[in-house]
Amino acid sequence: MTDLKAELLEVALEAAARAGAFLRDGRPADLGVAATKTSAVDVVTEMDIASEKLITDFLAERRPDDGVLGEEGASSEGTSGVQWVIDPIDGTVNYLYGRPDWSVSIAARKDGETLIGVVAAPMRGETYRAVLGEGAHVNDRPTHARVAPPFAQALVGTGFGYLETRRAHQADVVRELVPRVRDIRRGGSAAIDLCDVALGRLDAYYERGLNPWDYAAGDLIAREAGALTGGRPGEPVSPELTIAAPPGLFEPLQNWLEELGAWHD
Repeated sequence: MTDLKAELLEVALEAAARAGAFLRDGRPADLGVAATKTSAVDVVTEMDIASEKLITDFLAERRPDDGVLGEEGASSEGTSGVQWVIDPIDGTVNYLYGRPDWSVSIAARKDGETLIGVVAAPMRGETYRAVLGEGAHVNDRPTHARVAPPFAQALVGTGFGYLETRRAHQADVVRELVPRVRDIRRGGSAAIDLCDVALGRLDAYYERGLNPWDYAAGDLIAREAGALTGGRPGEPVSPELTIAAPPGLFEPLQNWLEELGAWHD
């Protein structure tokens, strides 16, 4: 591991641990919605905002020349070529309702390539991490995606957007897909879903409408665990479509999603 990767990993792990502990231990009993974004059900809590500030303040102290892209508005170019991509709470609705599947997602990019991915899931007691070319780990244990099962035996994770028209089409896609696979799971945190592919807790995952802060860390973790990731055929992961699955399952799933039009509303 290069000195830069080692430093970025150390910083990402510390930032995620601090934010995760803050969110776990400081959640108000009367937590409510502070704002909405794309629709009335796309919510932001005061803890999202406070978590992002905690992370960005820490990064400014440790890596002041780096750029930042955060879900709740943090944005700076930086001069080092390194950019941090931050989701201060991935799975905000789960967090709002006191459900356990939420996470802190932090990735570090250099010249557009993701070098480090860290996803902390405090209520699971787990932190997932990957370094480009160095494999993926859960806490201190190496982790690997499952060997591809037959398509009909695949457990597939997905998620839904917040706009009414998008959700309706996503429901149509699920209706067509669910008879063809073992079952569908909807966890509510894209970062955790991608890590669950890396851990073998899901065979595959797909979703339309994710943003870079949703998938930057989890995408690297899934790839370093042996999964393939991408969007439409020949395209990388993007807001249009995100897919993660092991070789042998990725290709037929991608083809089905293309046929079903999962990449558009």
